[in-house]
Amino acid sequence: MEMWIALHFRALELEVFIPHWQHRAALFGHVVLAQQSVTACSASAAEAGIVPGMRSGAVQMLMPTAKIFEQDMHKQAAALLAAASALLQYTPQVSLIDADRLVLNVGASLRLFGGLPALRRRIRATMAALGYQVSLGCAPHAKAACLLALDATRQGRAGQLCLQTARLARRLDRLPVTLLDSAHTWRDLLHGLGCYCLRELRALPRPGLQRRCGLAFMAELDLVYAATATAPIWILIPDEFEARLELPERLDSSDLLLKHCQSLLAQLHGWLAAHRLSALMLRLSLSHERGRNAIPASILDISLPAGAQEKQLLALLHEKLHRFDFIAPVIALQLTVPRTQAAAPQSASLFAEPGGQPEDHHHLLALLSTRLGADQVLQAAPLADHRPDLANRWISALEKAPSKLLPTPTLLRPAWLLATAAPLQVRQHRPYFTSPLNIISAPERIEAAWWSEQTELRDYFIAVSASHVRYWIYRPRSGTAAQASWLLHGVFG
Repeated sequence: MEMWIALHFRALELEVFIPHWQHRAALFGHVVLAQQSVTACSASAAEAGIVPGMRSGAVQMLMPTAKIFEQDMHKQAAALLAAASALLQYTPQVSLIDADRLVLNVGASLRLFGGLPALRRRIRATMAALGYQVSLGCAPHAKAACLLALDATRQGRAGQLCLQTARLARRLDRLPVTLLDSAHTWRDLLHGLGCYCLRELRALPRPGLQRRCGLAFMAELDLVYAATATAPIWILIPDEFEARLELPERLDSSDLLLKHCQSLLAQLHGWLAAHRLSALMLRLSLSHERGRNAIPASILDISLPAGAQEKQLLALLHEKLHRFDFIAPVIALQLTVPRTQAAAPQSASLFAEPGGQPEDHHHLLALLSTRLGADQVLQAAPLADHRPDLANRWISALEKAPSKLLPTPTLLRPAWLLATAAPLQVRQHRPYFTSPLNIISAPERIEAAWWSEQTELRDYFIAVSASHVRYWIYRPRSGTAAQASWLLHGVFG
């Protein structure tokens, strides 16, 4: 079953400059002008009497404190593309319809996301993270979904839907004829003929309507009622991810920056889903002053566990930003992904794994590494070397551990190994550490690095003290036995 969701951006002209959650809370108004006329304004500006079409001089008289922007079509196109990229996490079939509309073919995605109501909630949440207010229209045809979304905006509703094809025509008949894109040119003519809704328009003789309004008008009407169909042009997915956001004002607060970072993360999540990748590292660039007083951008690198979700990325970014010392206010953000890997398939197990999913364990390690520092959360990475002090190295817990498994040693080894062997005193020809040490094992001879200039020749022994603590000691085989010294290398548990 085909199902389309159309998104109509209610105030895209304004929200490309300032997100909806910021301009709705602002005490002063925000106004967008095109050729000295108002095209969009915030709620506080509308309360002051500013309406679309008003001249800029009248805006200054009614609200001198209003912040005025010039309409930017390039920003609007970039904003639509960013929104489409974020929506790729729900379906790969996303198409741009107009300067303020997107459509998604979600027929194959409904079951995956728990049904249409759940999917609509997630889409609204994604658009809210980007800073946009949208109205949703749902219908079995793309153009019909667009008209339902436009009608929802006209009525101030969050959305409208009609899921049954048999009822769709009756539902569309009640819509105003002015919702058709090509009807604006012929509005006066249609109203003069008594056509205010699509039902009245369809009742007119088709040949005469086509002669007066043209083929494009009739083609759009046929698309609405699915009498004809056109293949939508799906958006192209770039091979490399790079998202940039110009901030509406200078910010030096981690909480406010995190709010804007949600927009970048939503775009990233859609790009990763479209490419079926998992991010292993994020690089957030914080731009400061430009021009004569330019300051180099601050770079934040965040290591990630494989398969990290959007909420987990936000939590790690929250930790990183709260521990960052701002050298200057931030004016722009840029997010890139230096390292990725193929995403693991979803688990098909009916029951949850005991102890949680592996992703939960990786997320905990990533959170601890971000909070404490990557050099404080480590894992062992054994090496194939007979020298005990070189047989292991410590790497970050987020790095991939060596896949080659080394054979388990059959000889007894201490639980604690000193980073550097400590020299022991010799009393009465016996090694001494808190008390004389008694050797209780045969020697274990280690000869390594003979191929280099740092050849190691050692004889290891297990020794016990008067308090019954076992130590691992060795004696270098350089020189004579009388000259050789004893060194403490490990302690048994």
